[in-house]
Amino acid sequence: MKKFDQKTAVSVVIANMVGTGVFTSLGFQLLDIQSVSLILLLWIVGGIIALCGALTYAELGAQLPRSGGEYHFLSQLYHPGLGFVSGWISITVGFAAPIALAAMTFGAYLSAAVGGVNQTLAAALLVGVLGFLHCYSRATSGKTQVLFTALKVILIVVFSVAALIASDYPVALPSLPAAGDLTSFKSGAFAVALIYVNYAYTGWNSATYLIDELEDPTRRLPRVLFVGTLSVMGFYLLLNFVFLSVAPIEALQGQLEIGVIAAQYAFGATGGQLMGLMLSLLLISTVSAMLMAGPRVLLVIGQDFPTFGWLAKTNASGMPFIAILSVVSLSMVLVLTSSFESVLVFSGFVLSLNTLLTVGGVFRLRALGLLNAERYQTWGYPVTPLLYLGLTLWTLIYILIQRPTEGLMGLLVVAIGGVFYGLTEAAKSKGP
Repeated sequence: MKKFDQKTAVSVVIANMVGTGVFTSLGFQLLDIQSVSLILLLWIVGGIIALCGALTYAELGAQLPRSGGEYHFLSQLYHPGLGFVSGWISITVGFAAPIALAAMTFGAYLSAAVGGVNQTLAAALLVGVLGFLHCYSRATSGKTQVLFTALKVILIVVFSVAALIASDYPVALPSLPAAGDLTSFKSGAFAVALIYVNYAYTGWNSATYLIDELEDPTRRLPRVLFVGTLSVMGFYLLLNFVFLSVAPIEALQGQLEIGVIAAQYAFGATGGQLMGLMLSLLLISTVSAMLMAGPRVLLVIGQDFPTFGWLAKTNASGMPFIAILSVVSLSMVLVLTSSFESVLVFSGFVLSLNTLLTVGGVFRLRALGLLNAERYQTWGYPVTPLLYLGLTLWTLIYILIQRPTEGLMGLLVVAIGGVFYGLTEAAKSKGP
């Protein structure tokens, strides 16, 4: 059976990452932080966190090669129950919520560019159409993803260069943070803003959900994760530099359609509408990539737990169509019922909690003697995973302090996953 090549896997990583976060979160960050230098530093710190996580996941994927991402790693390194809860998080928050947010952003950008468009309907149609394409065949799925990711990269570069050339709005970007910025760097506002940034970087681990369908995963997975994550870090710094260079901070604060606002300042009303349409196309790739990766977690859960065996059903092309349709359905429910910012903070908290435990698993892997010296090992170990753990834990603590509602909702999702695992095990013990 034909597998995804390295190019497709890199495109999945890039497309999963570049989407909702970078085109929406800047406005929320600027509500508490008005320093251009500190904002750019925020994205650099977020990129370093993502790279540390990607380098660590590369070892876990190379040493324990199987699709499923955190679900598989935690099941093998800790306990099947912990893996189940992680899979539950991936199902309910890890993919359905980001897919919904990306689709909602697509609808918002499309509506800003083309008057009269129903944002909710556009978002729901996008999820439905892409879900159908990914159910069809692996060849169609892979080609769809590569095409839309290539379009995304081209549009980012074109938008950035054209905006900087066309804009007559002068913004002095200091090369180093001012003395007062260093105080803000240690504040809770910076930590909370970092959750938005970390959410934007979410997806650096996406290739680990496709390990079984990737050519030569033990050798290629580390390269895929590193190249994809580093490329996105460059794109994010470029985009935020452009946004802050072509529009005043006051116009961006608290706004969702950051790209459209920046484009209007750079190109005028008509040009802004055109760029808004182009930027909405970028989000098609994001939704597509998450619809490729997310259902694979459900597939593996279905293979491991008889109660959910129906999720493991595939069509003649080997595509997990039931799992894909399940993610599509849940995403559509969120599109129709969710508000944007609270879902973003809530999902960012839960996903960070999930990856925190998984990155810590690299120490567990070595303690259990599961390390194969002939396969990839984390570059910079133990500093790399410890840096990730320290920075992520810092942001999680501040979320619980400053945004307790979203944090407690996240912990509730984890608890519900534990209850479901208990019920599943109880049903299994009773037998047929």
